[in-house]
Amino acid sequence: MPSRQFVIVSREQSSNGEMAPIGSRQEIVQKLREFNTGPDHENGETLYGPGICIDLPPDQDPVTQMLLYLNEEEIAWPVIMRLGKAMHWKLLDMATGRELAPGADDDES
Repeated sequence: MPSRQFVIVSREQSSNGEMAPIGSRQEIVQKLREFNTGPDHENGETLYGPGICIDLPPDQDPVTQMLLYLNEEEIAWPVIMRLGKAMHWKLLDMATGRELAPGADDDES
């Protein structure tokens, strides 16, 4: 059974109507290391974490979107919620079109 897929984008709005960057490749990889998520080799474009894989787009810097795959849903959901909240991500479920913004309600207070 294929894993669920999500597109990761920034929750921030861009002033010019384009997708807001999530961050530079280096910033993203560095921040994700704090969540036990990283490439299996230097300059790798796939980042592996507990129950998830994240694909960085080739040759894009700054990064405006990434693909997230759930490998083990039971493990992945708590990780995704922490990542989404800490990184200010919005997740678009490719199967349902549903949008998730972990921690967005906390940001508005």
